[in-house]
Amino acid sequence: MREVYFIKQNKEKWLGIEQVINGKLKKNPDDLSSLYINLINDLSFAQTYYPKSNTTVYLNHLSSRIYQKIYKTKRTEKNRLLHFFFTEVPLLVYEYRRFMTYAFIFFFIFTMVGVLSAIYDKEFVNIILGDEYVNRTIRNIKAGNPVGVYQEGSTWGSTITITFNNIGVGAKMYLFGIIGGIGSLYILLSNSIMLGSFQYFFYEYGALKDSAKGIWLHGVYEIFSMVIEAMCGLILGTSILFPKTFSRFESFKIGFKNSFKIYLSTIPFTVCAGIIEGYVTRHALKMPGILNFLIISFCLFSIVFYYIILPRLIHFQYGGNADELLENAKKNNRNPERF
Repeated sequence: MREVYFIKQNKEKWLGIEQVINGKLKKNPDDLSSLYINLINDLSFAQTYYPKSNTTVYLNHLSSRIYQKIYKTKRTEKNRLLHFFFTEVPLLVYEYRRFMTYAFIFFFIFTMVGVLSAIYDKEFVNIILGDEYVNRTIRNIKAGNPVGVYQEGSTWGSTITITFNNIGVGAKMYLFGIIGGIGSLYILLSNSIMLGSFQYFFYEYGALKDSAKGIWLHGVYEIFSMVIEAMCGLILGTSILFPKTFSRFESFKIGFKNSFKIYLSTIPFTVCAGIIEGYVTRHALKMPGILNFLIISFCLFSIVFYYIILPRLIHFQYGGNADELLENAKKNNRNPERF
């Protein structure tokens, strides 16, 4: 179909949608949803046959506006902060889900590098963790207290120090992604190798089970957040390297805004990890095994639910198109050319 005919055929419908969006016509939620679905069909057609035309730009803009109107109607009573964390961030996570896959693949590879290095080089753990830390931990293991290092200092002091340190590391991992993602991968590499060698160190001394009872109480949130922060760094880096149809600067702005929102979602988990490490981990070997298991399981389920399950649920709640519209709403901030 020629573009001119396509425009003539649908022009009145689009103008009517504009009137609805501008408040000149009133529609109930069901009618709005019907208009939205109809408009998405037009947008899909235009993206297929006229991908670089003003028609596609216009329909993109119109689609995002009607989506916002529909969603605003649905969430008038919802808290803006809840909307950000439980709708906007999950939609972005779903949109960039392949970057999470990449981050986890790199994490597992780097961790195995740490394990294998510790196996084949007996001095590797000392090089990575430092002689003083290794010797102190060996003394704790021999004393039957593998998590003794977490019992040092006051609870609140440890919590504050650990939390700010982890937030700082996460911020670096994210922001260093501006170097084409390489900076994020380098920090992920360092931390993953440390984790792998650290875990093998306890295995070698027969204390892996007891150490895991303490380390993974806070480690689930801490490590998973680290991977998400690396994901954000990769999004930031690729937005510069691969701008697609946008200018490099426009692509960077989009990548930064979206990745920064995802990065912000890791901070509550990082803070929770710091609180657990400061207040709970020190009691790991004294608490009942079932309680230890329940805490670790809850942490794992909650963060997996938030970053893997919830994004899919929210995505399909909006007909499978919400993530695309969210991206378009960010990209099209100018008024398209009228017909």
